[in-house]
Amino acid sequence: MAGSGRGAGGRVLHSAQAEDVASASNFRAFELLHLHLDLRAEFGPPGPGPGCRGLSGSAVLDLRCLEPGGAAELRLDSHPCVEVTAAALRRERPDAGQPEPEPEPEPEPVPVCTRPFSHYGQALCVRFPQPCIAGERLRVQLTYRVGEGPGVCWLSPEQTAGKRKPFVYTQGQAVLNRSFFPCFDTPAVKCTYSALIEVPDGFTAVMSANTWEKRGPNKFFFRMCQPIPSYLIALAIGDLVSAEVGPRSWVWAEPCLIAAAKEEYDGVIEEFLATGEKLFGPYVWGRYDVLFMPPSFPFGGMENPCLTFVTPCLLAGDRSLADVIIHEIAHSWFGNLVTNANWGEFWLNEGFTMYAQRRISTVLFGPAYTCLEAATGRALLRQHMDVTGEEHPLNKLRVKIEPGVDPDDTYNETPYEKGFCFVSYLAHLVGDQDQFDNFLKAYVDEFKFQSVLADDFLEFFLDYFPELKRRRVDSIPGFEFDRWLNTPGWPPYLPDLSPGDSLMRPAEELAQLWAAEELDMRAIEAVSTSAWKTYQLVYFLDKILQKSPLPPGNVKKLGETYPKISNAQNAELRLRWGQIVLKNDHQEDFWKVRDFLHSQGKQKYTLPLYHAMMGSSEAAQTLAKETFAATASHLHSNVVHYVQQIVAPLGS
Repeated sequence: MAGSGRGAGGRVLHSAQAEDVASASNFRAFELLHLHLDLRAEFGPPGPGPGCRGLSGSAVLDLRCLEPGGAAELRLDSHPCVEVTAAALRRERPDAGQPEPEPEPEPEPVPVCTRPFSHYGQALCVRFPQPCIAGERLRVQLTYRVGEGPGVCWLSPEQTAGKRKPFVYTQGQAVLNRSFFPCFDTPAVKCTYSALIEVPDGFTAVMSANTWEKRGPNKFFFRMCQPIPSYLIALAIGDLVSAEVGPRSWVWAEPCLIAAAKEEYDGVIEEFLATGEKLFGPYVWGRYDVLFMPPSFPFGGMENPCLTFVTPCLLAGDRSLADVIIHEIAHSWFGNLVTNANWGEFWLNEGFTMYAQRRISTVLFGPAYTCLEAATGRALLRQHMDVTGEEHPLNKLRVKIEPGVDPDDTYNETPYEKGFCFVSYLAHLVGDQDQFDNFLKAYVDEFKFQSVLADDFLEFFLDYFPELKRRRVDSIPGFEFDRWLNTPGWPPYLPDLSPGDSLMRPAEELAQLWAAEELDMRAIEAVSTSAWKTYQLVYFLDKILQKSPLPPGNVKKLGETYPKISNAQNAELRLRWGQIVLKNDHQEDFWKVRDFLHSQGKQKYTLPLYHAMMGSSEAAQTLAKETFAATASHLHSNVVHYVQQIVAPLGS
């Protein structure tokens, strides 16, 4: 479905007419009722043709024509790596009141061709022998194969944690699923889906679906009963086992990781879900499972409904990185249930999710912890804007994505942290936390299973709070809603983080002591860090990094004084210790940077360390080149591309 074009209360949506320049499809001409995938996975060497690794089978789309004047073709998003070998059409005329239903017609072969669109995809055109008419239902079956492509990631055994079997997974966001199956690859369109996946002996398939069942030794059937956009359809196949961690949650992982995954998240996921439900309304997706991906997975988490994909870096051993799971759970309401209608409105997914994540963490862990975590986020936004310049056009909430631009290339901190600030500003205007929580619950209920624009949300906000509408809060000088959306720069309003001072101030004062030319070890040792939470240590290390390079010898002494930092297994601490080591050219700890980069391939950790190495001494630059040469085969192809640009930029 492309959405009904109306909210639950009958409100006509602005998004109903919104275009999506990142889609080559004619998605406004059809309602997509259901998608079914029937695929067989083969693991073999890279390359085209039989015997090579690939997914082969069919995609079946059930459609209804919406075009008042009819439509002569169906145009889908696809990619050169998707080889469509046949197309078939079955038509079902609109009910004309026949006393007896006619037998289902046989599908007929129809011509299919491709047309160029952009560097990240192409159009797949299915021509109809006669144009379909408004209201007519169609079933289009496409026989295809996909091997190597940007949305289907094949991993060799050495790229996995267990090193025993290969692995394959799909990553749809933002516009990559067109290289997994032909589709309306736009967040404006949502549909239910089902899938039958055949795998080799000894492999297990999992998907972002409500229900799944095993059909025979090698086949898995999945069904998603709620409509979702194409980018949230996700598949993974590998050497996978599972363990129950709550009444509606399982963790999935390779056998060598499953015990750690169960230990880390047993009992906590249900607490996160229940808190989210109290704040934002029912969790509609049934299960909430987590798949711990191989170490080369380049993201922290991907909120595929019913089955979040996460990095194994979250297995810190002390539940200290649980906020990543809270963030992905918050997407169950903001992003998955109510979705941005195009990628220029990405802040509607991520700004709301940051706000929801921090509401959940405030309820569970208190305001001081949440403000400390939010201060870390604000520092990332400041760092981003210092690099790009505040006036960079990507530093707007509503980003104008030009034709031909891959939405992934617009990704940055702004929709997350500036979006969080805007939602916080609206809560500040309301002035009552319970009232604003109730508003968010009403917003989700009004627009559930729909895709929206900022105009839809803000119109609903002002209608929900008529007194604010009467006061014209959308036009307060300096804080105009239009300025928030369409003007680049630092957020006009910053939420008060002073409740975190009790955690931040000791970290700031301790960092100041370590920046001194002469270390006052008595004052340093008087500050006990044994009870500090991970984010307090992260905040402390961020302050140390800001003050680096430190006077000679201070970093060595710092590492000796706090071995729980310098020898940490927590990925956030390892990243920051590595950055400090490189910024201060502390060569005796270079091996820790190398080991961390060998252990994982998350983009957020990998790229900053390569930037730091190439911006440091000759020894650090040598370390970068040697480490990259040794790990490139273990990394995701996108990460390899980005690291190559850092280590050996074109023209250098």
